[in-house]
Amino acid sequence: MYKQLFAWALAHSNRRIDARTADRKRELLTDLRGTVVEIGPGVGSNLPYFHPDVRWIGIEPNPYMHGYLRDRAARLGMAVELRGQRAEVIDLPDGSADAVVSTLVLCSVAEPTAALSEALRILRPGGRFVFVEHVAAPGGSATRRVQDVVQPLWTPVGDGCHPNRETWRIIEQAGFSTVDLRHFSIDAPIVGSHI
Repeated sequence: MYKQLFAWALAHSNRRIDARTADRKRELLTDLRGTVVEIGPGVGSNLPYFHPDVRWIGIEPNPYMHGYLRDRAARLGMAVELRGQRAEVIDLPDGSADAVVSTLVLCSVAEPTAALSEALRILRPGGRFVFVEHVAAPGGSATRRVQDVVQPLWTPVGDGCHPNRETWRIIEQAGFSTVDLRHFSIDAPIVGSHI
């Protein structure tokens, strides 16, 4: 029941965060082509940014997200392939993806290092890992202290989300040949720090 409630809440209440990250997503996602694998696509908020010719595969373990995502894809006239797997174990062949996309999901992956290893494995040589993620606020800041205090309650209520996860460090150490990572902020309590 909890997963069903979370899917409903995400489908009906995430518009403000989506609007504040729209320009970044548009910049990163619209030029992707070929086979695009999105880990944790949730209810499909990124679908409007993808070129209609991409072969889109979603890795979404919460089955209650699937209906919302399929409805959005149908409204966009987009064919999608959904797999109910976790990002840590993706059932795709090595080198089968031109791009792997992750937006606002690595905070909630149980083993982000394993998820990034899978992203590397399925990427073809020269493929791209593209991300927009909320991350821990700077150490010592008031927001970081709040993140640390709320994390034990936030994680179970937020479908595994760790608001104080230093995701940039995990990405930098994942083994990608090049990492172009920029920090930015949006106006959002607790989860305003992004990469």
